[in-house]
Amino acid sequence: MYGIVNKAIEELVTENFGADKWELIKERSGIDIDMFVSTEPYDDDVTFKLAIAASEEMGIGLNEVLMAFGEWWILRTGKEKYGYLLESGGANLKEFLIHLPLFHNRVSMIYPKLTPPEFKVSDISDNCLHLHYYSKRVGLKDFVRGLLSGLGKFYSCKVETELIESRDEGSDHEIFKVTWE
Repeated sequence: MYGIVNKAIEELVTENFGADKWELIKERSGIDIDMFVSTEPYDDDVTFKLAIAASEEMGIGLNEVLMAFGEWWILRTGKEKYGYLLESGGANLKEFLIHLPLFHNRVSMIYPKLTPPEFKVSDISDNCLHLHYYSKRVGLKDFVRGLLSGLGKFYSCKVETELIESRDEGSDHEIFKVTWE
């Protein structure tokens, strides 16, 4: 993953819990990197070690860390770094989710070594759709849930997500039923 992801984790922790907590998380993770460069790729293992260390240091589940980070990614990192991309995705949550399969094509222009997930949508109705999530990275479904929650807040609507298929249960990808008001 690119350094911007690890920098966002650092910002989430330091702004909510302080720089000392971030240093404890880094120490626990075994990651000996003083500063992440946003445009440099890092091994995915670095990000996962940081998330696991945050979970252990904070005494909360890894799923909670990933969900909080997903929300943070949309509401802080996304708005600050990619606000124009978020805003061009649609006038409302439904439009954004329908256009989501094209989103990473635009992001790949900024980060050419990006290995993005793939999204597809199906079963679209007025206030519900199925979001299909394909990724080479395993274990990020709660991050996606956090992204969806953050998008709901970004578009000022209540969002509910239900995981209806999962790789944990033998599927080749995750499918979320996303409902909004």
